[in-house]
Amino acid sequence: MRVAAIHTYPVKGCRRMDRDTARVEPWGLDGDRRWLVVDDHGVGLTQRQHRELVTLRAVSRPGGLTLDAPGLTPLELAEPTGGETIQVRVFPARPPAPVRAAGPEADDWLRRLLGRAARLVWLGDPSRNLVPWPVPAGSGAELSFADGTPLLLASTASLDAFNDWLLESGSTEWPLPMTRFRPNLVVDGAAPWAEAGWVGRRIRIGGAVLHGVGECDRCVVATIDQETGERGREPLRMLAARRNVGQKLLFGLQMVVRAEPGGSSRDGATVSVGDTVEVAD
Repeated sequence: MRVAAIHTYPVKGCRRMDRDTARVEPWGLDGDRRWLVVDDHGVGLTQRQHRELVTLRAVSRPGGLTLDAPGLTPLELAEPTGGETIQVRVFPARPPAPVRAAGPEADDWLRRLLGRAARLVWLGDPSRNLVPWPVPAGSGAELSFADGTPLLLASTASLDAFNDWLLESGSTEWPLPMTRFRPNLVVDGAAPWAEAGWVGRRIRIGGAVLHGVGECDRCVVATIDQETGERGREPLRMLAARRNVGQKLLFGLQMVVRAEPGGSSRDGATVSVGDTVEVAD
């Protein structure tokens, strides 16, 4: 099994950034979801509320970010290390995290994109943003602005099997691309749904050692075309019929980053397209 693709999402909910290689940090891949768009109450805005975010191309770079979208002038931003400190929540029920405000220029740019007041914030210190649930022994609890775990893995074979179901059903939404599931790592060469058996196991990819936490329960964002913003009924309808476990519609594997004795994957290890994927007990 090998890594077929790597994606990061510099601003949570924005368009993907395709990568050849990425550094693995305790809170996920470098540059992944360290920025967030929030409302007046400091609660995150995502594609659940604003499908226009699919048009937001954010490109991360050391020390900053570039924002681009149709009809808007690209905006270059530096990490607001001295910006206003505020508390925000990714979701209303999540604990607050301390962040830095990007400033009025970024906020005005987002207002023109979304047609409403919004603020852009940056998570300068993910070590202070912790998941509010137990983590596997040997793993950290640090998190970027990801929904639940630092990394999401998906398999090309599982997507092929899913699309076979759509074809057999006569769905007009066949085939769905992998982009609908917004993974960080795409793996080729596994058997369909093999990742379901990786829960609770160590997964070595390149220099990183990860831990399979659980299959990913999909939400309405997966029904949004990541190129156009149009919403359909798939994959949720087919997942409800074929991969509904405990009322969770499952596709993909959620992972955390492990620290291994004698060479921690939490100290700058990298993953690259073409890396071998090894699963251990």
